[in-house]
Amino acid sequence: MGLLELQSGPVYGPVSSRRLGRSLGLNILPFDRKLCSFNCVYCQYGWTGTHTLDGRAHRAELPTPAEIAAALRESLSRLASDGAPPAYITFSGNGEPTLHPEFDKIVDLVLKLRDELAPEARVAILSNSTTVGDEAVRRSLDRLDVRIMKLDCVEPDVFTSYNRPCCGVDVGNIIEGLKKLRTFTLQVLFTEMNSGEKSVAGWLEVVKYLKPEEVQVYTLDRSAPLVDLKPVSKKRLEEITLRVEAEAGVRATAY
Repeated sequence: MGLLELQSGPVYGPVSSRRLGRSLGLNILPFDRKLCSFNCVYCQYGWTGTHTLDGRAHRAELPTPAEIAAALRESLSRLASDGAPPAYITFSGNGEPTLHPEFDKIVDLVLKLRDELAPEARVAILSNSTTVGDEAVRRSLDRLDVRIMKLDCVEPDVFTSYNRPCCGVDVGNIIEGLKKLRTFTLQVLFTEMNSGEKSVAGWLEVVKYLKPEEVQVYTLDRSAPLVDLKPVSKKRLEEITLRVEAEAGVRATAY
């Protein structure tokens, strides 16, 4: 399978998610490129167009809270009239959602619309975790029902070559920020670059320290921006999930 096309608006789907089932996506980032603090070699949306940790500098290029709320209201109303509300409303899309400078206000609006139009739905986020060291971001994240937070590797050299963080991102700060979250699910995408014994052993030590509710382990299921990147085998994924459960005492699922 090839790379995904960028999301062209603030709301998309519902899509069938491997992790969340029927999920209505929220893209609160630009519609013509990725805005992200990572430039991961495996990202399903391709290389990052705007590589930054400061979303404020790009405020004019982002959808406003009012535009996002209007699009979400229209979608939820339509789905309710069809008798097919989503199981989840999920912050995801073209990069890292928490980089939007009005993320806290958007969370307010999304939760209110959920309560009004789809009260059975849960609000989730897929985040790369780079802003979790910010207390204000953590407060907003903690208001969501589900936090799926990325941590692919912990060795600085592997982190740099695999996730390709922008200036100002430190894996140690990510780990300590995650430790302060109320609860969260940890997600990791393993490929040949981060699945060696040294990398997995170091990552497992951090999982023991963080004690997430769950660990979700997966590998490539489509093309990657780094053309020669290789997925890991199903057997290797299963080995890692068993080690997570045995060594860290955390429930783990391989996708």
